[in-house]
Amino acid sequence: MQRPYSYLSILILAALLAGCAASASVQSQEIKSVDGNNAPTDSPDRTASNSSDPAQSEIVPHDPPASCPVTVPQDPRFIAPEPYSQNAPFEYDFWFGSENLWTMLPKDGIWHSLPHNPEGYTQKVFWWREGYIWNEEPEPALTVTGERLDASAPPLLVSRATNAYAGDIGSAMLVGVDFPTLGCWKITGQYAEAELSFVIWVAP
Repeated sequence: MQRPYSYLSILILAALLAGCAASASVQSQEIKSVDGNNAPTDSPDRTASNSSDPAQSEIVPHDPPASCPVTVPQDPRFIAPEPYSQNAPFEYDFWFGSENLWTMLPKDGIWHSLPHNPEGYTQKVFWWREGYIWNEEPEPALTVTGERLDASAPPLLVSRATNAYAGDIGSAMLVGVDFPTLGCWKITGQYAEAELSFVIWVAP
């Protein structure tokens, strides 16, 4: 009389175990499905939009907007003292400043197509001062700073000033600058008691 009950108990136990296994399998599938549905499908785009390089993410026009007061030729124009040429040595540039400190700028107020590196857009900026002699002061006491006027931006990166000389530009001071972004930038140079600022549009 006990044998049928034993068989019945075994069958019930087997059914329960099979049901638990099926439930676990369904639960596992549901977990996988939920995980899959919760996975962000836009992660590549999100990574791109969070790029830390503003120079790569911002788009600016080639020509400066009216809100950027780029520096253009003065009227009357500045004439460099001898032995320098009265006019800038290159057709599309002009002298800007005074005998105490001057530089050379593009007539349209735009620096475009500058080389790009991890630090930003690179440009060499020449500065002159009456009486400066390149081989007597190879590391001139010239400081250069810059700030973007039309938007917030990391600071301008500036190299230590050095000397320069060539037949067409004469004796000059030179710094390398890296603009972290494109846009409207104000650059200021200081040498001894003289200070000179200009505004330039840095374009693609």
